Amino acid sequence: MGSAPSTPRRGEAFSPETAEYLIGTFIGDKSFPLSSEFWQKLLELPIHVQWPSDRVQEACELLAKNNGQTRHLAKILFHMACCLQESMSISGVPPFVYEKAVNAAYISSVFLKHLIESFRGEYVELHLSLDDNETIPMDVLGDQTIENFVMRNVLNFIASVDVSANTYVLHLELLNFMIIAMSTQLLCGPSPGPHDVNPFLDAAMAQDSSLVCSVVRRLLLNFITRSGAPFNRASYSVFYEGSQSSVLQRVGSAAANIVLLPFSYLVSSRGDGSRNPLADSSLHVLLVLIHHHKCVVSEDYSATENNKENQYFSDNPYCKALEHAVDCELDRVDVEGNAHSGQLVKLPFASLFDTLGICLADEAAVLLLYSLLQGNSAFLEYVLVRTDMDTLLMPILEALYNAPRRTANQIYMLLIILLILSQDSSFNASIHKLILTGVPWYKERLLHQTSLGSLLVIILIRTVQYNLSKLRDVYLHTTCLATLANMAPHVHRLSAYASQRLVSLFDMLSRKYNKLADRRDNKLHNEKGNLIEGNSLIEDMSTELHIYTDFLRLVLEIINAILTYALPRNPEVVYAIMHRQEVFQPFKNHPRFSELLENIYTSANSVVSSVRFVKYCLCDASSHESLVLDFFNSRMDAQRVSGDWSVKEVLQVIIVNCRSWRGDGMKMFTQLRFTYEQESHPEEFFIPYVWQLVLSRWGLTFNPAAINLFPIDLPTDCVENGVVGSTLRNGDFDKPEYQLDP
Repeated sequence: MGSAPSTPRRGEAFSPETAEYLIGTFIGDKSFPLSSEFWQKLLELPIHVQWPSDRVQEACELLAKNNGQTRHLAKILFHMACCLQESMSISGVPPFVYEKAVNAAYISSVFLKHLIESFRGEYVELHLSLDDNETIPMDVLGDQTIENFVMRNVLNFIASVDVSANTYVLHLELLNFMIIAMSTQLLCGPSPGPHDVNPFLDAAMAQDSSLVCSVVRRLLLNFITRSGAPFNRASYSVFYEGSQSSVLQRVGSAAANIVLLPFSYLVSSRGDGSRNPLADSSLHVLLVLIHHHKCVVSEDYSATENNKENQYFSDNPYCKALEHAVDCELDRVDVEGNAHSGQLVKLPFASLFDTLGICLADEAAVLLLYSLLQGNSAFLEYVLVRTDMDTLLMPILEALYNAPRRTANQIYMLLIILLILSQDSSFNASIHKLILTGVPWYKERLLHQTSLGSLLVIILIRTVQYNLSKLRDVYLHTTCLATLANMAPHVHRLSAYASQRLVSLFDMLSRKYNKLADRRDNKLHNEKGNLIEGNSLIEDMSTELHIYTDFLRLVLEIINAILTYALPRNPEVVYAIMHRQEVFQPFKNHPRFSELLENIYTSANSVVSSVRFVKYCLCDASSHESLVLDFFNSRMDAQRVSGDWSVKEVLQVIIVNCRSWRGDGMKMFTQLRFTYEQESHPEEFFIPYVWQLVLSRWGLTFNPAAINLFPIDLPTDCVENGVVGSTLRNGDFDKPEYQLDP
């Protein structure tokens, strides 16, 4: 079966010659059968034996050259699965069984990753099948493919074996292996197609529902419990003996570009309390699994036809398992009368809620929260009944406050989360009852004893302002304003600062509107001679002007909803409107705004005609402006005294008279209610987004030249040993110095 130096007994040292021979044999052109003793010798090879990076690169290239003939990658994967089976089939597993499985997973990951990212051609060919004449142990493989056999055992181990001091590193390496095995998705185009080749992902999707549910539960429990790395040298001598890097450890700077290896994981996590390798890797694996969509061609058509009408996406069992997860605490109470049909993922929602609140600075945790709120109605209901909503909202609002340091996708996810929550009226009411003693990260102004609802209004308006000056994204504007519109009828005692910002929002958008209108009118005047180019530019400007007309109307509807449904509870809003009524004046006769402005002027103008502010000169009310302002104006006239009115005196009159406001004569408009719905093909956004997160947050580097899933800039100054290495970042904004108007 091929000669090899005898394997030292456990505890004895491996010679460099033995290690050199075993790795050299694995990558060589001679095929060793599954039953050869060579495989056991290879898997007992200590990882701490050193190989230089150029040799690792050479080893990867040699395996890529010979693997089609030897099928050694498939064989080591087979033995990895067998090691996992052995570790799950007996009680009191000796440590060396886990160590063999770690070695198999580790070596497989190094060479598998090189094969994937070095792929050139139309199809990924990993040569995962065994030769027909290969003798396979009876009843081990059956009719399964290698990839299915491997994924079934990897997932089984992750789901069924608890994380402990003895199994921690193996759990970590298996999660690393899964990310690498599923990275074939990076070679596919941004829109899933029927010709995409993802053997390990497809194998994961083919597992039975009970295993799928167990895997989803375990990955989420890993994220929740955040088990620390063990530092028991006696238990992990294989990872700590000697001061040199391991045989394949330096591959991080060369061929395989693996940087999160067992040793480096244990060492780096010691100095970084915020990082939890097992929790992070579990979350990344879960996100890849739940957002995968396999494109299938209808049986009535051939795969060569490119008509998308003949294609559909198969169900994702991991996504369904997450969507139907239930609270294990409530489920116990529900057992007697309302037993659930089928297998369900049972999770401690309280712990999941608290962990998400702690981890929302991580973009991957934000995506998990979005996935839960959007897909799992039980978790959404749980979140909405929590009385400590600040646990989730404060990190979300802080992230939006620091928008220049966030990616565009993260801002979108955060805003969509807020929009989903604002669809519930109880949420909109409860956030105004929760009073914050302070907001230390808000630097422009001291926010003392401010309600969570007021802070949410302030941050949403600030995000609109940032978008207007930096991103100029219509979808972001719409999402912010839709959330404010959902909140408006339920606003309660909005703070003075939030009320001022709301009126300033209209002023800010109106100035943008006026600039666009002036530019369009100037183009109309100047481009009369160039009809083709002029008409195209004018049409674009007219479209943008129409968009801002909609934005202005929406802000007016937000203000109108507060006055219509919540005026007695919001004297500061009335005061802010009176104080800045001049910003509304130019739009009184606009056909899209006139009806809404009638209600607003009704509430504010009467006071203005009677009261002179100390520092500001406000416009007089027109004769036809009546209701709300007329009401307060008459009250002010009744209490009028000689001399100027102070701000405090005006506000006190408004507060007193808010109690007697009935809204007679107010024109009622349909109450706005915005809901969030995913687009028809969300996979075109989420699959690339998930992998961008994995590559940037997980620390794994991947050859940029091999990536087709999303566009990236190929670096020209980061090439080592012929392999391009790059840690990808997810579209970070430029960060110029600028000031937001507080």
